Amino acid sequence: MFSKYAGGGLTATQQVYDQEVQYTPQDITSSLLDLDELCDVCSNAGPNAMFNSQYASLFAYRSVGKGYYHAMQWTIRKRMSGLTLDLNYTWSKSIDLTSSAESDFGNGSYAILLNPYNAGLNKAVSDFDITHSVNGFAVYQIPVGKGQHFGANMSKVANALVGGWQVGTVYNVTSGLPRSVLNSGSWPTNWNYSGFATAVGTPPPSVTSKNAPGISGVSGPNIFADPTPARAAFDYSYAGQVGSRNVIRGDGFLSIDMSLAKRFVMPYKESHTLQFRAEVFNLPNTVRFDVNTASLDVGNTGTFGKYTSLLTQPRVMQFGLRYDF
Repeated sequence: MFSKYAGGGLTATQQVYDQEVQYTPQDITSSLLDLDELCDVCSNAGPNAMFNSQYASLFAYRSVGKGYYHAMQWTIRKRMSGLTLDLNYTWSKSIDLTSSAESDFGNGSYAILLNPYNAGLNKAVSDFDITHSVNGFAVYQIPVGKGQHFGANMSKVANALVGGWQVGTVYNVTSGLPRSVLNSGSWPTNWNYSGFATAVGTPPPSVTSKNAPGISGVSGPNIFADPTPARAAFDYSYAGQVGSRNVIRGDGFLSIDMSLAKRFVMPYKESHTLQFRAEVFNLPNTVRFDVNTASLDVGNTGTFGKYTSLLTQPRVMQFGLRYDF
């Protein structure tokens, strides 16, 4: 029980309330610290009755983590004359309490159980959850040249120029990665990590806009076409809560690579060959943004939803020659 302020005439309950309302947003753990350690007039038990004077946070390791993964996987392979094709599709869902070891403190709120008395509050789709994933490759031997469907009887010189070309592709397309909105320095439950904001409405769909209007008036790449209603759908979490984990989806990965290759047989000695390769990475020069670098914090209203880094790399072209003997 708290003593009354000297001459203040406030009850213990009024003192606690008076201390709590100083914080905007409400921050019960910081209020408790003020009342317990930084207090002018402490409780009857004296200072540090609740907070140890040596530390304010203590980590412990326990084997309480759980994870679930369910998936449907399809694979299509085709082998025929001149063509090799492989297509893979995965429809999956991964759920866990955290997606990295609690010893990985560098990941902050993403690594620990924010409320160890109710670990289930952390349960959500994993940080690496990808609902849809399509990938594969194809290699096609162009049927032109000596012994091929077209130009089967062409001369060695003509075959050296137009025969033996091969084209290939590797592709990878995924749906978006999940992300949480952070609580911006408010510690409602865990005083070492602020945790996640709570969804108080239905966030608008994530539709990446390369030049969305910023809430502060500065436009730029954003997860949302309009970040204003998206920010309004989240608020600071209350005491005991951990917030809404991984409720927003950003961009998925998209990569299409192509190659063109030709092996020349040297006319002076058939055991000597010269291989030419032209390779293009990210052929369509597609832009995908990294959701883990987006500004998603209820305290950073002006930049809410803005991307700051790419998930994909710009188009790269390279050429090579290789001589075998």
